[in-house]
Amino acid sequence: MTRTALITGAAGGIGRAVAARLLADGWQVAGLDLAGAGPDGVGMHHADATDPAQVRAAVAAALGRLGHLDALVTCAGLTEGAPLHETTDEQWHHVLDANLTSVFLCVREVLPAMLAAGTGTVVTIGSVLHRTAAPGLPAYAAAKGAIAALTRQLAVDYGHRGLTFLTLAPGWVRTPATEARLGARADQDLARLRESNPLRTVADAAQVADAVALALSPAAALLTGSELVLDAGARLVSPASLLRDAHRERLGLPPLDA
Repeated sequence: MTRTALITGAAGGIGRAVAARLLADGWQVAGLDLAGAGPDGVGMHHADATDPAQVRAAVAAALGRLGHLDALVTCAGLTEGAPLHETTDEQWHHVLDANLTSVFLCVREVLPAMLAAGTGTVVTIGSVLHRTAAPGLPAYAAAKGAIAALTRQLAVDYGHRGLTFLTLAPGWVRTPATEARLGARADQDLARLRESNPLRTVADAAQVADAVALALSPAAALLTGSELVLDAGARLVSPASLLRDAHRERLGLPPLDA
């Protein structure tokens, strides 16, 4: 039987790359996004992932088209914020709804079909920013931390029913949205980010899609409840090690005045 998946946020960025990768691997893929077209071959359902009625209708339509659902990958979300004392009620709820409530609504709608089938995998997209922190993103960090906690809870609640749940926690990912946020300094800033991790790289969306493919493969069968960190080892490097030439030499980096 052909494997089937629903991808949220499938019109752009990581979601689009995940949809394209699964299509290439022979999956039938449905996409859920507020606007925009997915890759050719993806049955798109235009819906607001924070609206319960729209999510319910989109998931029902996707199930009607696919017949069954083997996987859900929740890529919908956004990165924005302000220091907490400057965050309005509206901003707080907007960020939490886009990143966390959307996961709750979409998982809730696919669970009955997966439970009836006795099988299914949900992959949630979190972030390293609930393990580390970047200035001015309190709502985003809170939402991503909650996604990891929710995923663990779901793994406990539904494992005995044949369902598995994993979180992927990317670091920086080079997407059009990332480059737009960085603006004119994108190339320079991305070069500094590459310097800050052991692998000297910044991930692209296709590499995150590779990790999703792994999470949906039989090789990941025992990883339920796990969080796979995709940051090229950046969290392992003390920032202080980048400040002295002797340390930089050991890390394979040029001197600061080079």
